[in-house]
Amino acid sequence: MMEVQTIQVGYYAVNCSLLIDGASVYFVDPGFEGERLIELVRSRGLSPKGILLTHAHFDHVGAINTLQKEYPELPVYVHPNDLVVLNHPLNSAPPEYPKIKAPVNIRDARELDFLEVIETPGHTPGGVCYYLKDEKLLLSGDTLFASSIGRTDFPGGSMSAMMASLKKLAALPDDTRVIPGHGAFTSIGFEKSTNPYL
Repeated sequence: MMEVQTIQVGYYAVNCSLLIDGASVYFVDPGFEGERLIELVRSRGLSPKGILLTHAHFDHVGAINTLQKEYPELPVYVHPNDLVVLNHPLNSAPPEYPKIKAPVNIRDARELDFLEVIETPGHTPGGVCYYLKDEKLLLSGDTLFASSIGRTDFPGGSMSAMMASLKKLAALPDDTRVIPGHGAFTSIGFEKSTNPYL
């Protein structure tokens, strides 16, 4: 069973999750504090295998440059529709703006057989959620929050796309735990009973 450790990073308090399987670890949305993340994996003797992005907004990608300096071959998985967001000059938080090397299309990540990638545009054109069925866990990025949803008024956002994405998430089992991109953890069942958007 995969271990999931989540810590809040940066001044936007991004929920950065570490997916730990034995000695291997994947970073999900390493927004800031790259050195802290490196020290954490070192202290546990873990070997980083990749970075998974739920979307490419600056507050979710800010530590990538630091991580890739330490681990030069570390791949970054992102939906191709978010490359325009990732590389846009306004999508930055100096001095930690990442210089991402050869991002990998998340659709082509055949080796990530431990999770399901659910395409959830709305907050950004290429937003995704990561569903770990065996752990009954959803990493929802900025698509679904506790009692709320991600904003759709940023460039590339779409409320109609967001509503279609939320319908996909509502179809998951009610006992699915949800770790959003920011804020409190929740569950699909709780959101279906309380969140007006679901």
